[in-house]
Amino acid sequence: MHMKIVAIIPARMGSTRFPGKPIAPILGLPMIEHVYRRTAMSAKLSDVYVATCDPEIKAAAEAFGGKAIMTSALHERASDRVAEAAAGLNADVIVMVQGDEPMVTPEMIDDAVSPFLNGDQHISCVNLTARIKTKEEFEDPNTIKVVMDTAGFALYMSREPIPTLHLQDFNQIAAFKQVCIIPFSAAALQEFSRLEPTPLEVAESIDMMRFIEHGAKVKMVETRFATQAVDTIEDLKRVEKLLRNDPLTRQYITSIER
Repeated sequence: MHMKIVAIIPARMGSTRFPGKPIAPILGLPMIEHVYRRTAMSAKLSDVYVATCDPEIKAAAEAFGGKAIMTSALHERASDRVAEAAAGLNADVIVMVQGDEPMVTPEMIDDAVSPFLNGDQHISCVNLTARIKTKEEFEDPNTIKVVMDTAGFALYMSREPIPTLHLQDFNQIAAFKQVCIIPFSAAALQEFSRLEPTPLEVAESIDMMRFIEHGAKVKMVETRFATQAVDTIEDLKRVEKLLRNDPLTRQYITSIER
């Protein structure tokens, strides 16, 4: 069965830690352009859209030839913004790619959607996950930690360090983080947006806790690719250095007339 898989990148100007983040320049291009171009390299995708409530972001996307869908400004959660944008797209699977993940690779998209393409009828939502390499990252509240069951489904996600370090050293535990590439079945995404926000979702400020708290299964797929989400100006500088030497970057920077 051929599946129509579409990526949607939620983005807004009003980040509390970093206002205007999606259009912050990296190597001369707005961050959202890096995310869009790298996402669009996945052969598994039929299309890529930016979902935003800000005319500045829509204009930035359209300036580089991207497609943008305007959404309500009232969404608290990125997943709700994506659900609104996806409602009219007639896709089977919607891949949410956060607008602050400029190091996304097409292989990460391919890995994330693989459970859907493998014909598992019980999968409604997938998250990428990656090993946390340093204790500093493990203790950073911007890093969303995840613990999983033996079948690879998420048990809990937190901004706190989980599992605990009270009984073991950091190098003795398996620490994993959420990587914000999240495919949903179209039906599961619309169901998510109809559910009321849950206490743990609000307490942790993590979209996926709404699913988990309602008893839905979130399949975690480990990625070998290093990612660096941009939450601060310091992150932006770090990512710019990494992207400068990234072979994928050269595929689209050289093709852009600037």
